[in-house]
Amino acid sequence: MISIAHKTKQFLVLLIKLLIVSFAFYFIYNQLASNDKLDWAQFLVLFKKNHSVIGISFILLLSVLNRYFEILKWQNLVSNLKSITIGEATKQVLAALTAGIFTPNGIGEYAGKALFFDKSETRKVIFLNLICNEIQMILTVIIGIVGLLYFNTQYHVITTRTVAILFAILTLVFIVLFSVKKIKIKGYSIEKLIQKINEIPKHIHQKNIFLGVCRYLVFSHQYYFLFLAFDVDLPYLILMSAVTSVYFLASSLPSFQFLDFAVKGSVAVYFFGILEVNEWIVIFISTLMWFLNVVLPVIIGSYYVLNFKILTLSVFDAEREAIL
Repeated sequence: MISIAHKTKQFLVLLIKLLIVSFAFYFIYNQLASNDKLDWAQFLVLFKKNHSVIGISFILLLSVLNRYFEILKWQNLVSNLKSITIGEATKQVLAALTAGIFTPNGIGEYAGKALFFDKSETRKVIFLNLICNEIQMILTVIIGIVGLLYFNTQYHVITTRTVAILFAILTLVFIVLFSVKKIKIKGYSIEKLIQKINEIPKHIHQKNIFLGVCRYLVFSHQYYFLFLAFDVDLPYLILMSAVTSVYFLASSLPSFQFLDFAVKGSVAVYFFGILEVNEWIVIFISTLMWFLNVVLPVIIGSYYVLNFKILTLSVFDAEREAIL
């Protein structure tokens, strides 16, 4: 009986692994094959004209650095729980990325990372992953707002009055949140959240912020250099303000990882349309960014998913904890 139960569990684990990898590859293929706005002929003409081994290597290096800084962030945060190697952090980050590619806002990523730890540590791991993701979101919002304001001074996308109203609403939201920080929802409150954040040593937070800034500079400038590669000649500040605005607005919209390039692409088309950049170039660059920074890591992460060995925590427990 025990042997049958063990074999059943092994079969279910294998089935889940195959489903995760199959869904990930299906969504990737579907998005690339069904996008009729990708003009491959124009891309090949421009690629043959401007391609260079150094240029391609540089863009690929930025993709590696982007994910490497994310791995360092995770290794740094997990050190509050236990010490892990770069190799182990790489395995956890890439496997979790694969698991989260077809879930809303990457919820599957939380469950994916939790599976590498004992069941008793699930909540702590999910909380650390939340901190890891939210610092990147906060940086994206802060830098994005600055970029959007600068872009607006040059092109007047929104009026000064609208900007003032938005800041007033944002300030009011913060005031309300901190005034009701003791109110509990399902046993949690803002005050308790702040307390748990403060329990993490300050040097870990400082390193997390530093690595988050490094990662932001890498992927935002990768966008910038790709525009240069596609012969888009615009002043640095204008181009970067448009890039940071795109990341800010796109990150504010709920989406799936596999739809990331479509969301960013649609926002980018609007901003770069104002700068009179061809729509197909914007869409192609958004797709390339998605391919380099999501698809390639997911392909590598699929290997880790297929070779993953269950610890004491089941897949279903991890998913439930992530949702809660």
